[in-house]
Amino acid sequence: MKHATPRLQRQRTRTGAGILGMVTLVAGIASGCDTRPAHAQDASGVHPPLTPTRDVQVDYNVQPDGVDEPKAVRTWFAYNGGLMRIDSPQGMGETILNRMSRQVTIIINPQKVYSQLDARYGIRNPFLLDLSMTFVRRGTSTVAGIACTQWDVTTDQGNATACVTEDGVVLQEIGVDGDGLKGRLEATKVVYAPIPDSMFQPPEGYRKVDPPPPPGTPAAKGTKGG
Repeated sequence: MKHATPRLQRQRTRTGAGILGMVTLVAGIASGCDTRPAHAQDASGVHPPLTPTRDVQVDYNVQPDGVDEPKAVRTWFAYNGGLMRIDSPQGMGETILNRMSRQVTIIINPQKVYSQLDARYGIRNPFLLDLSMTFVRRGTSTVAGIACTQWDVTTDQGNATACVTEDGVVLQEIGVDGDGLKGRLEATKVVYAPIPDSMFQPPEGYRKVDPPPPPGTPAAKGTKGG
């Protein structure tokens, strides 16, 4: 990532620290473009709960195929999955997804700036499941000391296995994600506790900058990479 200007990199919009050019969160994660909150009543015998049903902080190790060492990524979920925050490694930045307003906030700490993007431009969420996927229940397991149910997950890009708690937390996922990229993620720590709304806001004193134009627009085509 260049630091000469506060302009964000122009990449396909993806929730996660990868949008900051710091880490690619594509480790076998069943991702989807539906940013609407999935409530507890969505859970049924044919699929796991699609979002956490209570406030939770989860630390993950994320490792795309071909990467020697996993990246440590911390996430927060609140409001039945309606709010989500993903912190990049080394505290370089945060990504905040507001599924209720369909808005993504990208925070870059070294430059003390943030930008807000409209979720209609194909937002991908690497830590939540969605109804575009097919699920088959397989058994039970324990990850990070917490019980979860194993599911086979199929998308049009390939297959994965996911271990999901009864309250909708993905603790482990291995295989191919919704973009056809392969890898794994695994929770290392899970903390259930109320999360203050301030965790889903840009830090005080940070400057707002305009986001890059969506890919494919005339402005995007006519602008050189920076």
